[in-house]
Amino acid sequence: MSAKQWTIALLMCAFSVLSYFDRTILSVAAPTMMREFGITPERMGVVFSSFQLSYTILMVAGGWLADRWGVRVVLTVMGVGAGLTTAAVAGLDWLAAIAGIVPALVVLRLAFGVVTAPLYPSTGRANAMWMSGAQRSRVQGLVNGGAGLGGAISPMLVTALIAWVGWRVSFAAAGAVTVAAGLAWWLAAGGTEGHGAVAGSRVEWGGLLRNTNLRWLTFGYFAVDYFEYIFFYWIYYYLGEVKKLPAQDTAFYATWPFVAWMLLMPAGGWMADRLVVRLGRGRGLKAVGVGGLALSAVCLFAGVGASDLVTSVVLMSLALGFCAASDVVFWTATLEIAGKDTGAACGILNMGGNIGGILAPALTPLIAARWGWEWGLYAGGLVALGGLAAWFGVRLPDRPSRP
Repeated sequence: MSAKQWTIALLMCAFSVLSYFDRTILSVAAPTMMREFGITPERMGVVFSSFQLSYTILMVAGGWLADRWGVRVVLTVMGVGAGLTTAAVAGLDWLAAIAGIVPALVVLRLAFGVVTAPLYPSTGRANAMWMSGAQRSRVQGLVNGGAGLGGAISPMLVTALIAWVGWRVSFAAAGAVTVAAGLAWWLAAGGTEGHGAVAGSRVEWGGLLRNTNLRWLTFGYFAVDYFEYIFFYWIYYYLGEVKKLPAQDTAFYATWPFVAWMLLMPAGGWMADRLVVRLGRGRGLKAVGVGGLALSAVCLFAGVGASDLVTSVVLMSLALGFCAASDVVFWTATLEIAGKDTGAACGILNMGGNIGGILAPALTPLIAARWGWEWGLYAGGLVALGGLAAWFGVRLPDRPSRP
C-alpha cells in the first residue's frame, strides 16, 4: 500500500479503537457515578441502552450521508462530534442542574449514538474509495479489529485514570483525543477520495433493497453480531456466576476471547485477500465466511461441553476469534456488490448486525433460565450456523483481484 493508503487505514483503525473506548468508558465509570449521584441500576440501564438505540436506528442514514457528503466531511464530523459528546459528560453537574442527572446522561448518550452512527458505513466507503480489491479485507480486518483493542484496553486504562484524576477528567481526556483524531482525518483525507464513486450522487435505494446479495449478507451479519454480543455481555457473568470462578480469575479468563477477536479478525482479512487473489472474489470471500463460522460453532459446542477450565476457555475464545475472522468478509462482500452506494449498503448491513446485537443480550438469559446456560450459549452457535448458510445465497463474481 502507498503512504496515503497506510495513513487512511491507520486513522480508520484509530477511529474504531476510540469509538469502542468512548462506548465502554461509561460502563467502567458507572459504579463510581452511581454511588456519587444515587443512580439505581435500572436507571443506569436506560442510559446504557440510549446509545445503542440511536446508533442502530441511524446507521443507514449515516451511510447515506457518507455517500452524499463524502467520507472526509462525515468522518471528521463523526470524530469531533463523538469527542465533544464524550467530553461533555465531564460537565454533568452543570447539565444535571438543568435537566436532572439521568435525563442529562440519556441525552448525551443519545447524541453520542447519533454522531457515531456513520462510523462503520463511512469507513466501509473509504475502504472502497482508497483500497484495491485485493487489499480491502485486510484493511477491514484492521478497522474492525480496532474495536476489540478499544474494548480490551478501556477497563484497565479507565480504572487507572479514574483512580488518578477522577471520572470527570477521564471523560474530558477521552473526548479530546477523539476530537484530535477527527481533525487529523480532515487533514489526511484531503484531495481526491481515491478511485471510487464521487460523493454527491443520488443513492439508489430501490436497487439496494432489491439486491438479493445484500439481503443474504445482512441476514448473515445479523447472525454474526448475535453470536459476538453474547460474549460482549455475558462471558464475564458466565465465568463468574455459572462456573463460580473467583473475581480475579474471572477477569483474567474473560479477556482471552477478546484477545482472540483482536488477533483473528485482521488474520481473517489477510487470509481473505490471499484467497481472493488465488480463487477469485466469490469463492475467496465465501471460503473465509463459511469456514470461520463453521469453526466458530464447532469450537463453541466443544468449549461449553469441556470439563477442563483452560480447555473450555481456549475453545470458547477461538469460537469468538473465528467468528471475528468471518465478520470481515461480510463487509468486503458488501463493498463488492454495492456499486457507488457503498455507504448506504454498509449502513444496511451494520443495522442488521446491530439488531442481532440488541437481541442477543436479552434472549440469552431467557433461554438460560428455561434450559440452562449451556443452551443459552449453544443457541448462539446455532445462529452462527444460520449465518454460515446465508453465504450459499450470495452470488459474487469469481474474477481474480490483483494483489
